[in-house]
Amino acid sequence: MTKKDLTIQKVMNEQNQTHETRKRLYLSLEKLLQMPVISYFTSFNFPVMIDDNDVDMMVGILQKTDVSKGIALIISSPGGDGLAAERLINVCRNSSGTNEYSAIVPGKAKSAATMLCFGANKIHMGPSSELGPVDPQITLQEDGVIKRFSVFNLVKSYEKLFEQAVNAKSKNLEPYLQQLNRYDERQIEEFRAIIELSEDIAIGALKAGMMSKFTIDNIRKKVKMFLTPEQTKTHGRPIFYDEANKCGLTVDLMKTNGNIWATVYELYIRANNFVNTRASKLIETKDHSFLAKRGN
Repeated sequence: MTKKDLTIQKVMNEQNQTHETRKRLYLSLEKLLQMPVISYFTSFNFPVMIDDNDVDMMVGILQKTDVSKGIALIISSPGGDGLAAERLINVCRNSSGTNEYSAIVPGKAKSAATMLCFGANKIHMGPSSELGPVDPQITLQEDGVIKRFSVFNLVKSYEKLFEQAVNAKSKNLEPYLQQLNRYDERQIEEFRAIIELSEDIAIGALKAGMMSKFTIDNIRKKVKMFLTPEQTKTHGRPIFYDEANKCGLTVDLMKTNGNIWATVYELYIRANNFVNTRASKLIETKDHSFLAKRGN
């Protein structure tokens, strides 16, 4: 290949944000962190979520990676399936063994991606990095309109109405009964189970890692901000470093003028651009890259 051809290839790689444009950043980060670096990105633009297919891709990457010094997982994702997040945690923990499993959040790791961070020994965040509530959400159709609800709020509203109906005098009961007719008790029980499952995954991940010295009840109290929308009010509200630290999570604030943050952030910008323009998911190391195409 001629020098001209190499130049053209370099320019094309830069435009397409191929694996080759990110490889040097992985090499630099691994020298700085003294452990292998794995990126796990799912798109904020395309309709994708953390799911079981990602577990298979992660296993494939880890099988090709020397994890004898631990794992540093860079996470960027709006979230997805909590059970898939739990499986990803188990894969990362089992692969790293007694070595450190660190989560690095340069941008946003929300919902089930926050759960994935909970499974780490330590979470590295920048000044603008975001975690988020892990309370489950559900999409329902009401009166022909698609609406998204917090499962916690649905159950709470049902229980509040039911209590009001019980306490109401018989002549004032009809308005409450009309509203309760919009709920299905069987569905409410399913919603309660979903909430319990989400809490169980989140608390179990913390208990197995960075909060191993605390009881289950203590962990639940410490991370209540993450488990319900009572404090955050909405599922999309960011939880920054200070709040995460106050909750008792083991978090490290990366210095913005340091080499680690500069390298992490450039890698984040490149990989995030890739999954928001050319692919929907990306799991990769310095040597290997697995991706899901748009629409897959």
